[in-house]
Amino acid sequence: MKEGVVYAHAPAEALMRVVALRIHLDDSGAANGPLRVLPGTHRAGVLTDEQIRALGHEVPAVDCLITKGGVLAMRPLVVHASSKSQSEMARRVLHIEYTNSMTIAEGLELSTA
Repeated sequence: MKEGVVYAHAPAEALMRVVALRIHLDDSGAANGPLRVLPGTHRAGVLTDEQIRALGHEVPAVDCLITKGGVLAMRPLVVHASSKSQSEMARRVLHIEYTNSMTIAEGLELSTA
């Protein structure tokens, strides 16, 4: 539930078929809260909050520093977050997700917005 709307996470099998492209409209440097990922964690499937916390102690985080116009490809299942910006610089990103099929199972499809 988020802001009064019920959401459901797609199963790992569906999310593993998705790749996201993040097109950076501004520089994403160390000071303006870049995306931070735990490399390789996309292979673990959908994780609980407890599993994510544990991985945060085991897997070194990597800041994705991307210049304006750069493109970052990622799997949505990779553990990721953006840190709080320490500057007034903009951090705009166009985030596009691709999949080879919208169908999860018979009668069940991914939603688009």
